[in-house]
Formats: sequence, C-alpha cells, structure tokens
Amino acid sequence: MLQHSWVILLLPLVGTAVISILGRYLSKLATSLVACGVVGLAFLGTVAAAVQLEGLPPRLQAVQEVLFRWIVSGPLHISFGLLVDPISLLFMLVITGVGFLIHVYSVGYMGEDKNFRLYFAYLNLFIFTMLLLVMANNFLWLLVGWGGVGLASYLLIGFWYERPSAVAAAIKAFVMNVIGDVGIFLAIFLIYLSFHSVSYNRVFHLAYTHPAAAGVMTAITLLLLLGAVAKSAQLPLHTWLFDAMEGPTPVSALIHAATMVTAGVYLVARCYPLYHLSPTGATAVAVVGGASALLAATIGTAQTDIKRALAASTMSQIGYMIMAVGLGMYAAGLFHFLTHAFFKALLFMAAGNIIHALGGEQDLRKMGGLAKRLPVTYWSFLAGTLAISGIPGFSGFFSKDELLGQTLNRGHVVLWAVGVAAAFLTAFYMFRMFFLAFSGSYRGEVHPHGEAPRVMLVPTVILAVLAVVGGYLVLPGVWDLIGNFLAPAFSHWHGGAGAVGNPHHVNWLSMGISVLLALAGFGVAYQVYHRRAWQPAPWPFLSQLLYRKYYFDELYDAVFVRPAVRLGAVFGAVADRLVIDGGVMGLARGVRTLGNGLVFLQSGYVRRYALTIALGAAAILAYYVFWA
Repeated sequence: MLQHSWVILLLPLVGTAVISILGRYLSKLATSLVACGVVGLAFLGTVAAAVQLEGLPPRLQAVQEVLFRWIVSGPLHISFGLLVDPISLLFMLVITGVGFLIHVYSVGYMGEDKNFRLYFAYLNLFIFTMLLLVMANNFLWLLVGWGGVGLASYLLIGFWYERPSAVAAAIKAFVMNVIGDVGIFLAIFLIYLSFHSVSYNRVFHLAYTHPAAAGVMTAITLLLLLGAVAKSAQLPLHTWLFDAMEGPTPVSALIHAATMVTAGVYLVARCYPLYHLSPTGATAVAVVGGASALLAATIGTAQTDIKRALAASTMSQIGYMIMAVGLGMYAAGLFHFLTHAFFKALLFMAAGNIIHALGGEQDLRKMGGLAKRLPVTYWSFLAGTLAISGIPGFSGFFSKDELLGQTLNRGHVVLWAVGVAAAFLTAFYMFRMFFLAFSGSYRGEVHPHGEAPRVMLVPTVILAVLAVVGGYLVLPGVWDLIGNFLAPAFSHWHGGAGAVGNPHHVNWLSMGISVLLALAGFGVAYQVYHRRAWQPAPWPFLSQLLYRKYYFDELYDAVFVRPAVRLGAVFGAVADRLVIDGGVMGLARGVRTLGNGLVFLQSGYVRRYALTIALGAAAILAYYVFWA
C-alpha cells in the first residue's frame, strides 16, 4: 500500500463524485454506504501502510510517490507527488479513522435532513482535501489542500444555509482562513526565491547546506505561522472557531476538533527544519500557543452554549500542541494531537447526543439531570472529560504530562506555568459543563426523548474507549509512539534528541503539580455546580468579559469591518457612481448625442442624398485642385 498511497487519497474523492453525480438516484442507505465505505477503505489502507512503514529501517521511513509532472517552466519543476512518513501517517490515521466514525455517526444525526446526500458529498470532499494537505510532498500542493480544506469547511459550516447566522459564520471562517492562506502563499514565494524549489526534501536539504539569511528564514517561519494561526484558530485569528459551531455537530467533531484545526500543528511539525534554523520563528510559535491555551481556557469558564464551550477547549488544546512544536517537542505535540482527536471528537459526539435528545437545545442552563435519561452518553462524556482534564489513567494525562514535563525540563518555566494554569481551568470548565448537563434536576422546557439511535451511540462508545486507553500508546512495549515511531521522523536533519527529547524521562514535579491542579479544578466545579455548596463572587464585568470572549469580535468589527464598510460606501458613492458609472454613462450620452446630430443624414429623401454626394465629390475635387 505504501507504493500505492494515491488510492487512499483517491477514495474519498470518488465518494464525492459518485454522490454528487448519482445522488438523485441513490437512497439514503446507498449514500451512507458509499460515503462511509470509501472513508473506511481509506482507513484500512492507511493501517496497512502504517504496518509496512513501521517494518522499514528508520532511514527508509519516508516513501515518496511521484504521480505526474505538473509544471515545467525554466528552472521551475513541480510534480504532483505524495509523501508517506510517520508524520503524515499519524495524521492520515486520525483523518480516516476518526473521520470514519464521524461519518457513521452522521448517518443517524443527519438522517432526517433534507440535504442528506449533499452533506455526505461535502464530508467526503473534506476528507479528500485534508488528506491532500498532509500527503503532499511539496509546498505548492500543500497550499492546494490547504485552500481545499478552507472551501470544504465553508460549505459544511454554512450547510444549514437557511440560518443567517450559519451563513455569516461560514463567511467569517472563510475570510479568516484566507488571511492565513496569503501568509503561506507569500512564504512559498520566499522559499522558492531562496532555494529555487518547493519540494520538501530539496528545500530542507538546502536550508541546512546553503542556509538563507537569518532575516529571510525568520520571515518564512513567521508567514507559515500566520497560516497555522488562522487554520488552527490561535491568537489573534481565533474568532471564527466559536461561530463555526453553527454547523451540524458532526461537522464540529470532524473539522473543529479532530482534523482541520490541527492543520497548523502539522504545518509547523512538517517544517521543523526551517523552525530549527529560526529561533525567532520557533519562539513566536511557542508564545502564540501558550497564550492561546490560557486565554481560551479562561473563555471556556463562562460559556453557556455547550458547543461553544467545547470550541474554547479546542482552541486551548491546540494551543498546547502549538506551544510544544514551537519549543521543538514535535513528537510530544503530535502525541497530544492523537489523544485530543479521541477525546474531543468523543465530547462533540456526546454533546450531539444531548442536543439530539433535547430537540436541538444547546444551552447548558436548560439542561441538568440527564444522567438517568442518557446513561451511555453520561459515561461517554465523563470519559472524555476525565481525559481532557488530564486525570491519571486517561489518555490526556499521558500526552499532557509528556508535553508539560518536557517544557519544564527545557527550562521554559513561564510557558510551563501557563500550561499548568490552563490545565486547572480546563478541569474546572469541563466538569462545570459535565455537572450542568448531567447532575441536579432537569431545567429545560423540552422533554428529553432518550438515548440517540445505535448508529450514533456505537461510534461514541468506541471513541470513549480510545479516550481511556489511547494514552498507553506511548508506553514502551505497546507501540512506543514517541520513542520508536515519531522520533525517527524528526532525526533526519539535526538529530532526534534535540527535536524529541527523552520520551520516558518523567518530570515528577510537573506531573504532581498538574495533577493536583486538575483535581483542584474538579473540586471547585464539584462544589459550585454539583453540590452548590457555595456561590462564587458575582463579578459581572469579568463574567461578561469572558462570556464575550474578551470582545475580540467587537474590536475587529470596530477596527476592520465598519471602516471597510464605510470605505466601501465612499467608493460606491464616489468611485463607482461618479467615475465608473459616470464614465460609462457619459460615453453612452456622448454616443447618443452624436447619433442625434447625424440622424438628419438618414432622412430618406433621394434629393438630399444626391446633394450630399455632389458636395462630397466637389470637396474631393477641390482638395486635388488646390492642395494636392
């Protein structure tokens, strides 16, 4: 399968084509089988490729497949090729594996939607573009996949286009992501100007043998960071993520939890040789990640919409990953990406079960007492909450402890403190969400109609199991994800130790503090929202500040949106109406006036025509007699 990885990429595209072309002739069952089947086959192919790759020596664990030459122009040679190595394979496993479970879940969640077939066509398209992004072997095709993911997310976020809020959210996500696309576009220009290639292997080799100027390397890495910030919803281009919850809940699970928002993590990890040569760029990545993790964690403490609260947790957890890869802890960052895919997709699915049972209700203040009504969802949500909170024994504990421990080992005390503070807040707002939804008495108006259908529960339970056991992949003797699989991927250019660290050196101080703070977060949430033993001090300004997400939307509206609208109105009134329209209409009036002035020549009188001919002939004769 390693030599035919194009099949994995092609399968979801075939699903999109089949459903789009034959959709009107396919039943919902047939559509479900096609959409889920192609992604399931892609997952099986990826598993086969992973088994084959792991059996190869570390120096051979990067298989390239050039399919065709795309552009040849002078010294510029660009081919369409695929790269399968441990980095891309890890993302491929999550994209196809978690993607398959979400496809199956969607069969039940979207079963009554009138645009059922269109939804699955979009979903398959997203899987294709995401696979293209992580499998491309050069920057230009990465950009194609990057833009394709933006398009697919636009279609899925605005899927319920009857809602103005969904359309606005889709446009907002698209615009924010295009800002990042421009950053990557400019970075590719600088890469080609510096190294005369856009191939990963060629660029990374030349970066070490013939490095560009320090300023150029800094510019390249910062522009790549701009793309990562936009796609991964990090400061300051994060505001689209909360509004993107307007899309169907399975879309939130797929795009905004497990795959799309982690594209920025992939980009930095893939370009690790460039960041290794640019300490300024790497430091900027780490600072942005740490700040995003903490800021999003504070936002999550005040959200009342269950999906927006989970969106805040997504931004925070991606911040951990961005911080890790910025500090050079690439394998640790990708390990957290894996566990996050399990527990975050699980949490969104469990939230979808709650929303499904409550007839679309998403307000945590109108829930409560759902533990007995939704027992499977209750235990699944609890597993996800324990995992994301970093409680020992669950997957998030292993990856977050690895990440925070290495941060402290490397002497980044401030970023470590930011990370453990975010860990406390994560445990607090996640258990706040859990207790508001499941404990106490029911506060809603719509009577819950019981558990979701089995087609939705089975994927939820599978992810709940993975959220529990997924962290053990790091242990030696199981599938030493960091030591044996990911570490060699980062050792080709500058030695694995600097990029990966010691994956089994436990920092007991960091572990103890992070676990104690997570338990403290649980304790505070338990006292406030379960026992209701005490009420926190009413700080209306702070509560409103966090609920409104630090007023970033209002700030951008005042600084960018309103001035742009006013400028557009000015151009519409002056440039458009007076210059463009005025020029066109003036030309039309001039032609009309000229036509009115010459219309007398076409009078229909023969004598007038004869006189005109005679005068013309006389004028020509006079010209030759007197001037020629």
